[in-house]
Amino acid sequence: MQILQVDEVEPVEVVPGIIRRRLPATERARGWMYDFAPGTEWPEVDVHEGEERYYVVSGEFIDRGHRLGPGSYVVFAPGSTHRPRTETGARMIGISILVM
Repeated sequence: MQILQVDEVEPVEVVPGIIRRRLPATERARGWMYDFAPGTEWPEVDVHEGEERYYVVSGEFIDRGHRLGPGSYVVFAPGSTHRPRTETGARMIGISILVM
């Protein structure tokens, strides 16, 4: 078992306005948290080899035509794509299921 406070994890800037924190991983899954500043968009189309899930902690994301506020839980199947963006700023926490 691993326990941590996500805000204490080292932040890394993906692109200006998008910060990633890598959360503990196993051989089957990896966790992450992203903070998007207002007006930012993921830099390219995100293609999933395995399943990906995320939970909107705060703010609002726009993803594949859906407005997703706090409490929204999104599941992407292997092979799916998306490119999240936000007008307001937002935080998501997610899990990527690794292809074995």
